[in-house]
Amino acid sequence: MNIIVCLKQVPGTTDVKIDPETNTLRREGIENVVNPFDTYALEEGVRLRERFGGRVTVISMGPPQAEDMLREAVSCGADEAILISDRAFAGSDTLATSYTLSCAVNKIGDYDLVICGRQTIDGDTGQVGPELSEVLGLPFVAYVSKITEVADGKMVLERMVEDGHEVIETPLPAVITVVKEINVPRLPSLRGITKAKRAEIPVWTAADLGVDEGRVGLTGSATWVVEIFFPKRVHQGEMLEGDPDSQVDTLIEKLRELKIA
Repeated sequence: MNIIVCLKQVPGTTDVKIDPETNTLRREGIENVVNPFDTYALEEGVRLRERFGGRVTVISMGPPQAEDMLREAVSCGADEAILISDRAFAGSDTLATSYTLSCAVNKIGDYDLVICGRQTIDGDTGQVGPELSEVLGLPFVAYVSKITEVADGKMVLERMVEDGHEVIETPLPAVITVVKEINVPRLPSLRGITKAKRAEIPVWTAADLGVDEGRVGLTGSATWVVEIFFPKRVHQGEMLEGDPDSQVDTLIEKLRELKIA
């Protein structure tokens, strides 16, 4: 069973800065980590390979420093890793990102399943997984909490919904997003760390993928960030005077004025 896992590198701090010209995140000079939700996607891919054989290939679209994250993924069990990096991809929204990832998935070929985390902690949209499936023309299942069976070109899964779980059967290949309830990610092994140090991490550019330049980066993005700002918190308080009974009457009257009481 050949599996492709999509990873993203995200800031490991809340002290982030925005480029005022592009309104995009400045990633230089800050600590970056694997998106936490993606670690569950990687772990599930490795577990499926251990059960059914095959290969786990991790891919990530990002700057050159994302190579460290991909080596970490290899140390945790991935067979190979590919970095998708090009200045042409800068400023991509989720639609442009999904298209770029789909080009990489098609270039890899010979896969049975694509796994993504449910969302990233920086953009927090949860859109890349479903958009990727749409571009690839594949079935999609979100919020997968358990994979129970894989046989005869089909997969049976459990997905989380508001009032419990749904059991779904989907043909393969397919795209899924997983939740943290699906497993407990493993730590890198000594053998894995050694393998990761020696691993070759190819870098695929826009030319390597043969992308439509009108569908990547800022040009290919359907959405733009017009402005980014921190909301101002305004606290207004008032001390009520008098005895407790009069304070209660005054409070009730004020709440009525605000149409709360």
